[in-house]
Amino acid sequence: MLFDELAATAVAVGTTRSRLAKVDVLATFLRALAPDEIVPAVGLVLGRPRQGKVGVGWRGLAATLEAAADAPMLTIADVDAAFSGLAEASGPGSAARRAAVLGELLSAATERERDALRGALLGEVRTGALEGVLADAIARASDRPVATVRRAAMLSGDLASTALVALTGTAEDLANTGLVVGRAIQPMLASTAPSIADAIAAVGEASVEYKLDGARIQVHRSGDDVRIFTRNLADITHRLPEVVEVVRRMPVHDVVLDGETLALDENDAPRPFQDTMARFGAETARDIALRPWFFDVLHLDGQDLIDEPLTVRLEALAGIASDHRVPGEITADADAAERIGREALAAGHEGVMVKGVESLYAAGRRGASWIKVKPVHTLDLVVLAVEPGSGRRSGLLSNIHLGALDAAGEFGPPGGFVMVGKTFKGMTDETLAWQTAHFPTIEVRRDPYVLWVEPVTVVEVAIDGVQRSSRYPGGIALRFARVKGYRPDKEPHEADTIQTLRGMLRG
Repeated sequence: MLFDELAATAVAVGTTRSRLAKVDVLATFLRALAPDEIVPAVGLVLGRPRQGKVGVGWRGLAATLEAAADAPMLTIADVDAAFSGLAEASGPGSAARRAAVLGELLSAATERERDALRGALLGEVRTGALEGVLADAIARASDRPVATVRRAAMLSGDLASTALVALTGTAEDLANTGLVVGRAIQPMLASTAPSIADAIAAVGEASVEYKLDGARIQVHRSGDDVRIFTRNLADITHRLPEVVEVVRRMPVHDVVLDGETLALDENDAPRPFQDTMARFGAETARDIALRPWFFDVLHLDGQDLIDEPLTVRLEALAGIASDHRVPGEITADADAAERIGREALAAGHEGVMVKGVESLYAAGRRGASWIKVKPVHTLDLVVLAVEPGSGRRSGLLSNIHLGALDAAGEFGPPGGFVMVGKTFKGMTDETLAWQTAHFPTIEVRRDPYVLWVEPVTVVEVAIDGVQRSSRYPGGIALRFARVKGYRPDKEPHEADTIQTLRGMLRG
């Protein structure tokens, strides 16, 4: 199949709001794929190539940008092969090899295909083809029950391989997809609530647990073989030998655990999130040790527990990992839950998780029975630059660069601005239209991927916190920034300062 058909599908999906229409478009596309095209095609539609990150950023794209092809000629196999070439380039001369592969790929692509390629390469596909929509489309294209497709995807941890089984295998092949110790499954996710009382009102009796400011881990053990996966299902066992040893000491043979790992200081208080992430991402052991904390068990010595209520799973967890359980209590009382929330914050954690005691483990889904509650900070920052959108946002200015006021002149003349992050989240269609019209009127300079603007536009953003970062000159970066709205009533000198943001660092 020509890659242009995938690009056209992405455009069609991204330009409709109707879920049914998205499913129809995707199902038609899936039916036309050859068996060996299914896995790479699904990854590209989702903006998650099967090769993972291939080491190409917007600078690499800009450096290789030449005239686009007049007519489509690339196939899905061509694109998949090029992504493999990019991923495999390493060692001396790899930058030149990567540039050559990327240049050849882009020169053979039309403008529409380039848009799809940019989204996949930069991880910024925003076509509206969420996994749930694509799962429904796989079910329709294969004439399999939606529930069966969803469960297979959750337990296999891979929607692309599920699509292959659904579209080329039997109904029994798909139904037999189950939890396998050693194979990561998609983690259950949580909804949010503005307060603990609201969360208790929504779920009733609940396990109210500390929400740790750590990194999500899923741990599988079979005998002495232990494997550790991230929330994105990457295998990082070799990075966390201390966690491996903790799990090996548990009185079990086979187990699948869900939890978090984080670094503690000498007083057993959580170290800053960036310390945890720096250690979490290390290829070899560092001085900072990570301690695991578990809040769920999904399999125990031959018995799957994902379809058991939370109370059963917590009882099983207490029997094997009592020293490594996330602190919490079961209660239906809002005042007691609020007390636990205060204790969590006082201990340096993010907030609490409120989980209905009868909830099952909805792998891969954002369940209404798991609710996170944590303080939200809002900041007034200044837009320094903006990037063109892709997918549904093609033709619009989308991702904004955010700057904090440098009132003290630590990083330049007093009154300047220091970049602290980017975001494209939280923007309504009206917001996108407004900024697309507004920012070119205050343009300073541009290249193919960034439009720099005068630092005069104040925007209010919500964040979950800040973390240390060497990426930005101020040494910090925003965590989970999303736009609340532009503030034409405020002047740039009223923006929050880099000094204020640095003061928000814990530790």
